[in-house]
Amino acid sequence: MKTDEIIFDKSYDFRGLKCPLPVLKARRALNNLDKGQVIKILADDPAANLDFKHFCEVSGNILVNNTEEDKNLIFFIKKI
Repeated sequence: MKTDEIIFDKSYDFRGLKCPLPVLKARRALNNLDKGQVIKILADDPAANLDFKHFCEVSGNILVNNTEEDKNLIFFIKKI
């Protein structure tokens, strides 16, 4: 699925932040959403791929999609 085809409710730019800040900020953002809503996250920390995958496994949220475009990591997470 192309990232421009994914419908999301809010977008956050966490570029420039290092582990664990992107995941901590994502958790806070998800706390303010209703179940079923999706956030889009931009990050550039190389550890973010593993961090967000683990975060979703532990939290029960769904990592809808993750990709890399122009050295930016893009994550779509659905709140459960």
